[in-house]
Amino acid sequence: MSLDGYVDDRTDQRLRLSGDADADRVDELRASCDAILVGAATIRADNPVLLLRSQGRRDLRTAAGLAPDPVRVVISGSGVLDPAARLFNTSGDRIVYVASHALAGAKERLGASSEIVDARDPLELGRVVADLAARGVSRLLVEGGGRTHTQFLVAGLADELQLSVAPFFVGDSAAPRFVADGRFPWDQTHRARLTEVTRAGDMAVLKYALSGRYDALPQLPSWPR
Repeated sequence: MSLDGYVDDRTDQRLRLSGDADADRVDELRASCDAILVGAATIRADNPVLLLRSQGRRDLRTAAGLAPDPVRVVISGSGVLDPAARLFNTSGDRIVYVASHALAGAKERLGASSEIVDARDPLELGRVVADLAARGVSRLLVEGGGRTHTQFLVAGLADELQLSVAPFFVGDSAAPRFVADGRFPWDQTHRARLTEVTRAGDMAVLKYALSGRYDALPQLPSWPR
């Protein structure tokens, strides 16, 4: 996010917050996870591919008996997603969780490009997380966007928050923030625990423990460049 808490501006061009060092840090984090999750709004706005950038990290995952890239996961209550989006037209496994009423339409729209899963109506994040765990996903990276961040945090489903702060301001109160309004488990009487402060280029990277599960998390493997 920016120094004043925004993750984008209101122009048609995507605001680039991360520098090269932070982008590489995120790629290393992706490589250490079993799946990457985004909301439908991120697919529509940014058209991400969500594949690893480093071939060396992909090779290391393959040597460890893993798929070259983490599973890519999308949550969408409506199931209205563009089948021409880059995520649906690149290699790798994809799972799309939709609300029950949108199941048939999503299957027709996306065809065989993804596995479409019923997440009840309205869509239940707890059901999504449980289903991913049953599939062997033990480390899930939730990348965005703001509504998805808000939903996971408000529900208390996150164990760790990694927050990169870019050294500039956006200065527009109508621009999208990191999270929307919500009743978060952390407030002045229940503070998140700061576990690490590092730098990635000109950005500060803050890591917070958000749950009692945090200290039991397995040590991340090293995924070199």
